[in-house]
Amino acid sequence: MQAERFVRESRTFKASHVLPPDTNNHNTLFGGKLMAHIDDVAAISAMKHARGPVVTASTDSVDFLQPIRVDYEVSLEAFVTWTHNTSMEVFVKIVSEDLHTGERTVCATSFLTFVAIGKDGKPTKVPKVIPETEEEKFLHQNAAERAEARKQRRMRSKHLADLLGTRRPWEPKE
Repeated sequence: MQAERFVRESRTFKASHVLPPDTNNHNTLFGGKLMAHIDDVAAISAMKHARGPVVTASTDSVDFLQPIRVDYEVSLEAFVTWTHNTSMEVFVKIVSEDLHTGERTVCATSFLTFVAIGKDGKPTKVPKVIPETEEEKFLHQNAAERAEARKQRRMRSKHLADLLGTRRPWEPKE
């Protein structure tokens, strides 16, 4: 395994034409459809960095900033911003383009975490990431704080899952 990789080596792009079946009653892209695009492009980016299989550990955030209208192009750009031992933070920028006027808008941003999986099916080490551009350095410098926030949120989620349990509402309490 390579000890380090540049951010640019994981940079991945995806574009799609927004058609009526992809939209809601407001003629804007379904949020779930966009989230599927985000997970797909982010997973490819993580695989490029890890050079092997990955699994989505969490979708840390999806911030919808502007709607994406029918007959627009939605384009996504993803890249690894930070790595830990076996995990990678991936940033995705989502841009819409009015195909008639050429007007482009950043309409969403997202952070996801992926874990590299080895041949034994267990988490495996990933190379460190080297940011080069101002954008890459900006995202890299605060990544450890986001990782700590993810860790805290995961602990709260586990606690909540334990509190809620698996009992169906109609089943008696024990």
